[in-house]
Amino acid sequence: MRFPPLHSWALAPGEARALQAELRSLVRLVPLPRRLRVVAGADCAIGPSGREIIAVVLACRLPDLGILARAEGRAPLVFPYVPGLLSFREAPALLDAFARLDAVPDAVLFDGQGIAHPRRFGLAAHLGLWLGVPTVGVAKSLLCGEVRGEPGPRRGHRRRLVLDGKTVGFALRTRDGVKPVYVSPGHLADIDGAARLVLACGAGFRLPEPTRLADREVNQLAARRGPEPARL
Repeated sequence: MRFPPLHSWALAPGEARALQAELRSLVRLVPLPRRLRVVAGADCAIGPSGREIIAVVLACRLPDLGILARAEGRAPLVFPYVPGLLSFREAPALLDAFARLDAVPDAVLFDGQGIAHPRRFGLAAHLGLWLGVPTVGVAKSLLCGEVRGEPGPRRGHRRRLVLDGKTVGFALRTRDGVKPVYVSPGHLADIDGAARLVLACGAGFRLPEPTRLADREVNQLAARRGPEPARL
C-alpha cells in the first residue's frame, strides 16, 4: 500500500498537540460506502525489548471476514505515553505495516479513537489522513464525552456519545450482554456508517474481527512485554 508522507514524527508533546489542532480541519466526515469489499484491522503492542512498537495489519474480505493479506511493522519507541497523543507513539509502526500490506483496504478499523477525542483527532482520524482511506476508531474505553444512557442489552443496541454538545460516536453493543465498545469515525466516514461497519465485521466477539485478530497476533509477537497503559 502506498501513501505520501504527511509530516515528520520528530515532535515534542506540545508540538504534537499543535499539529493535531492544525490537521483536524482536514478531516472529512462523509457517508461511508455501504458496499465495502476489504476491511483492514490494525493494532500495536510494545515489543519484548521495551524499545520498539510492533504493529500488525490484517486485510479481511467482506462479508465472510476471510484474511486476504497480512503485514507486520516496527518502529522505535521514542514518543512518551501522553493521554490523547497515542498516534504519535504508535503510528510510525502502523504506517510501516501498511506500507508492507499487499492490499488496499476499502476501510480500516483501529483500536483507538476517531473524532471522540479532546481535539477531535484520535488515532483513526490521524491515520485516515495519512492513508487516504475511510477509517473508524473502535475503542474499548471512553476517553472523553458523555454517553447518554446505557445501550440496551442486545447486539446492535447503541447510545449516542456526546462531546461539547455534539454527537461524535456511539457506545455500541456488539454482542448480547457484553460491555459496549466506543465507535467514532476517523476520516472519510460518518457516525452511522461507522457503527454499521463495526457490526458487519462482528464474528461473535466484543471486538470486530479484523481488530480482534490483529490484537491477538500482535500480542503473540510481544508475549514477553509487561502491562502497558490504557489506550487513549
